[in-house]
Amino acid sequence: MAAKLAKAILGRKLGMTQIFAEDGEALPVTLLEAGPCVVVQRRPRANDPSVVGVQLGFDEIPEEKRRRLLNKPMEGHFKQAGVSPQRHLREFRLVDTEDFAVGKEVRADIFAVGDKVDVSGTSKGKGFAGAMKRHGFHGGPASHGSMSHRRPASSGSTDAARVFKGTKKPGHMGAVRRTVKGLTIVRVETEKNLVLVKGAVPGPKGGLVEITQLASAGG
Repeated sequence: MAAKLAKAILGRKLGMTQIFAEDGEALPVTLLEAGPCVVVQRRPRANDPSVVGVQLGFDEIPEEKRRRLLNKPMEGHFKQAGVSPQRHLREFRLVDTEDFAVGKEVRADIFAVGDKVDVSGTSKGKGFAGAMKRHGFHGGPASHGSMSHRRPASSGSTDAARVFKGTKKPGHMGAVRRTVKGLTIVRVETEKNLVLVKGAVPGPKGGLVEITQLASAGG
């Protein structure tokens, strides 16, 4: 079951830097462009009236590109909401939706310094990788004469005459959804729609991220 959220916004990862706290400590931070987002739809949950599914849109599509990027159903979806078409749509289960009316703009100022947030994104794709890089295997003996330096070794049981699902093998690495929980917001620049969080978040520069705060989590 999806977690119930108090706050949510879509954004973009801009990169990492460091800032200095008042006591002189250097803090590694990630710069996130948080919004502005627009509320496209609200859907109350029949099994839980206290929760509303709020659909947020991020990154407005320019007028000259809408004909190429939008189909008729999506055009009607945005027209019904009375908002301009957006590149990205995500729905969040929110418990306090007074500030999330259809058509309202959601900006970085919904967060404050000291808030604990979770940031989700798609990790960097590494392409095809061997077992040692992909799973952190130590490898075989490095001495001369060994025939198994970087091989994945045994596949396990062979009684079933197949390789079981989940066996750690070479394959595609990265490009999966990851969430870093409990990051602390150290600065909010409302006029620039910037949120600075302490630590690293998933994904490359320019990657789409979701910044959320659990309903039970405070500042």
